[in-house]
Amino acid sequence: MTTEERTDTHGVRLSAGDVELTVAPDNGCRVASLRIDGTELLRQGPRFGSFPMVPWCGRVELGRFRNGGRSHQLPVNAPPHAIHGTGREVAWRTISVDTAAAAFAYDLADPWPYRGRVSQTFQLTPDSLTTTMSVETEGDSFPAQAGWHPWFLRNLPDDGAGGGEAEISFQPEWQEERGENHLPTGRRIEPRPGPWDDCFGMSDGVDVTLTWPGRLELKVTSRSEWVVVYDEQAEAVCVEPQSGPPNGLNTLPRLVTPIDPLEMSMTWSWRRLA
Repeated sequence: MTTEERTDTHGVRLSAGDVELTVAPDNGCRVASLRIDGTELLRQGPRFGSFPMVPWCGRVELGRFRNGGRSHQLPVNAPPHAIHGTGREVAWRTISVDTAAAAFAYDLADPWPYRGRVSQTFQLTPDSLTTTMSVETEGDSFPAQAGWHPWFLRNLPDDGAGGGEAEISFQPEWQEERGENHLPTGRRIEPRPGPWDDCFGMSDGVDVTLTWPGRLELKVTSRSEWVVVYDEQAEAVCVEPQSGPPNGLNTLPRLVTPIDPLEMSMTWSWRRLA
């Protein structure tokens, strides 16, 4: 195992049995590729794969949030809001790499107004991937969120076995009502049929199943109770566990303090159907 800190300009590859995972630390430490038995599961391209959302998830209204008496302005990169954090836009340092495990980190910096450190680990097995992220402060306490935005292919590459489109199955307790500004209104409503670009609540933890009939079943689980499901694009479907709802820096702030870091984990587990 290597333990020195460095910046990788090429992907870090992990493997376990017939599963191969590629992490791109120089491109926001996203999962660039997940291949099971040679079949790619993630939409390809520099903006896709599966990227971390940190130190916030989804949209922040007008890019503004408060921490006590201080008001902060974030870059508006999805006008009129700020979206998906800064972690996906920076190079992460590689802390350690083994055959089926790796750890990475980066230091919070402008445009985020507080000093801190974000760490992310990956643990691969032949039938699962567990990813963990932590946010620590190096000074003042601040509100933060952490989560992931995977782009799962709607249709897997054709291997002659068919399989059709991915089917989404989950049983949320509620749906966050989405306003015209694309942010939760604060009202919890009965879950509505898709297509979705919506946040749902699952108080016993995120548990969402994607099934490619005849090919593969993949479960996305997390102890967090928040998940955004986005399936409005033809190419991919997104199941996004996160530590709080969109605009949560304002509506449900979770403070990171010197003695209480934010920790978030997610597991993908799969089984072959053919």
